[in-house]
Order: sequence, then C-alpha cells, then structure tokens
Amino acid sequence: MRRGNRVGGHTLVLIAAVAAVLAALAAPAFADEDEHGTVTPSAGVSQLDTARTMVQLSLDLYGRGEVDRAYSAARSAYLDHFEIVEIPLRVRDESVTLTSEEDFATLRNQIQAGASQGSVKAAASGVLRDLDRAERALSVPGIAGPLLAASYAFIVLFREGVEAVLLVAAVLGYLEASRNARYKGAVLKGVGLAVVATIITFIVAGFLISIAPLQRELLEAITALVAVVILFYVSFWLVARLEQRRWMEFVKAKVWAAATTGSTVALAGVGFTAVYREGFETTLFYQALLSFAQGLEIWVLWGTLAGVAALGGVGYLIFKAGRRLPIKVFLTIAVSLVMVMSVAFTGNAVRSFQEAALLPVTFLHALPNLPIFVASLTGLYPTLQTIIAQAALALVYIAGALWVFVIAPRRERALVTGQDAGVEAAQEPKVTS
Repeated sequence: MRRGNRVGGHTLVLIAAVAAVLAALAAPAFADEDEHGTVTPSAGVSQLDTARTMVQLSLDLYGRGEVDRAYSAARSAYLDHFEIVEIPLRVRDESVTLTSEEDFATLRNQIQAGASQGSVKAAASGVLRDLDRAERALSVPGIAGPLLAASYAFIVLFREGVEAVLLVAAVLGYLEASRNARYKGAVLKGVGLAVVATIITFIVAGFLISIAPLQRELLEAITALVAVVILFYVSFWLVARLEQRRWMEFVKAKVWAAATTGSTVALAGVGFTAVYREGFETTLFYQALLSFAQGLEIWVLWGTLAGVAALGGVGYLIFKAGRRLPIKVFLTIAVSLVMVMSVAFTGNAVRSFQEAALLPVTFLHALPNLPIFVASLTGLYPTLQTIIAQAALALVYIAGALWVFVIAPRRERALVTGQDAGVEAAQEPKVTS
C-alpha cells in the first residue's frame, strides 16, 4: 500500500509539474487589481474557479437532500465570487454577464422550489457553461493555447490527407504496373467526388450539431467520445501497416478486386473510398476540435491552411517528382500524434460528461487549474475522473507499443530462430550403427 501511494504521489507530482509549465506559457499578463481597486481579469479567473467548485458542491448537496446548504452554496457562488468579476466581464462581453446572472437565478430558484434532481442538474450545467464562457472572455490566449489549436488542426488534416494521397498514389501506381492505366480517370473522378462529399459532410455536420436537441455539454461529450474511439481504432490500424509490404498488399487487394470486374464505377468507388474515409474522419475530428477550441478558431484556420500547403508539397513530390515517401516513418509519427490527440480528447469528453452532471466530480486540489484555452485543448483538468480516464488510455497505448515494438518482434525472431534450427537438424545426416 505504501509503495502504491508513493507511485500515485509521484504521478500527481509529474502531472502538477506539466500543468505548471503549461500554465506559465499561457498565463494572462494582468495584475490582481487596477488603480481603482477593481478586480482584474486574472484575479477574476481565480474567482470563477471557486464559483465552479461552489456550484458543484451545491449540486452534490442537493443530491444528498441538504437543500438549505445547497442553496447557500449556489448563492455564495454568485454573490461572493461571480459578482466580483462582473465589472471587468461587462467590459469584455456584456451578454455573457447577463446570461450568467439569469442562469444563476434559475439554479437558486430550482433549488429553493425543490425541483427534481434532473432540473437542478440542467440548471447547474448552464451555470458551468456560462463560467467557461466568462473565463474565455477574461483570459488572454497566451502562447500554448494557440499553438495547440493550430498544431491539432495541422496534424488532423496532414495525417488524414497524406494517408489519402498515399492510397491514391498506390492505387494509380498499381494500375500502371498491371497495365490497367485506362482506369486512372475513373479513380481520379472518385477522388474528386470524395473531396466534394467531405466538404458537404462538414457543413451538414456543423448544422446538425447546432440544431441538435441535446444539451451542449452532452453533445460535446458524445462527439469527443466518438472521435476517441475512431482515433483509437486508427492508431492500431496504422500500426498493423507500418511495413511497406503490408501496406501495398492491402492496397493491391482492394484495387485487384475492383479491376477484375472491369467496371469504371468500381474503380471510381476505390478512389472515392480511399479519400472519403479520411475526409469523414477529418470532419469528425474537426468538429470535436472546434468545440474545445472556442475563441481560438482563427488559429485552427491557420493550422488548416498550413496543412493544405504541406499536403500540396507532398502531392507534388509523389505525383510530379515521382518520389516515394518513407511510409514506415510517416505512419510511426502519425500513430504517436494520433495517440496524443485521443488522450486529450478523452479528458475533454469526461469533463463534458461532468458538466452535464452525468459523471461525478472529485477535485484534486493539489493540481493547478490550467488556463481554459490550454485545459480545453489538453483535456488536463484537476479532477480525479479526467486524470484516471487519460491515464488509463495512455497505459493502453504504452502496453500496445511495448507489444508491437518489443515483445512481438522478439517472439517473431525467436520463432524464426527455432524454425531455422529445426530445419538444420532435419538436414543433418543420420548416423546408423
């Protein structure tokens, strides 16, 4: 037990150190008070953190039937903490201030009226959402937040795009080698249709999310969770094809099945599938990213433009210059980046479920609160549930990496060595007396 406690303590220290570094990179440059004694944005953020804790405490107390204490906690969250930041918040975004006042009043009224647990949870979720909006309004993005937003956008588009380019290049190359070059046009038409379909999918997905009859926090949680599942699958799908030989066998099998039918529609379907699958994943990942990068959309755009430019360079090298990319190196890097993103999305999914009052919240007061722009892009929040979820997924990835890169190769080498020894033994001449 003591050893386990030491390990857990070391883990929390490491997480706290990482959080402190990120906080230093993103910390708003404000004094606590201005010359008139009015609370400044940086001090206001601290008050908002306390208000969140009080709202969560109020919800927990109400669930235990302690209505009076729950009302006192909700009232204190507003009067003793949120109201302090109203002056600087009105300057930054008056609509957030007004909405927050209304939602705080709704929460207090629901508690005082003895409303159902579900109604109080919904009211508390609205307040927590308002507090996030208020913190974004008061905070300066800093350096880390914008860099993370741009990097995620670049990683998503570049990874998915390069995989699509590699697939299309492999398909066209196989058609050329198998003397089926006449089908290239059909494949390229399928590719073009997939690009158009991806754009339409992104627009439709954004529209459906905006009108979905679901609580915003729940919708964000579901989107992030689906993204994590696909990222998890993609990680091990890519690992299975790290070798050039396996990659080409996969491509050839798909193209051969279509080419043998002699149908241009089937070949167009190969081109469409190769690109649209990546496009669909890109749409899902971007929707999740945009939900967590609120206030940093311009940086997501910059990352997207950088990804488009990089893809243009890759496409030129492959299709015009005729160069081959080191697929194993690319896939290895892609796997690592995808895993990091999925861990970040996991933390955000858990927090969204917490804000929707569908998961409990256990605050770890030893960990610092990261600035909201950084926290929302790393998924690092000082709660036991988010830390456990992220740590569990990270351990799965570590175990998978050990199996793929250490244990499995050793077993394969041992098997080959054993087979070679058996062959040599079988080839030795037998001595008869």
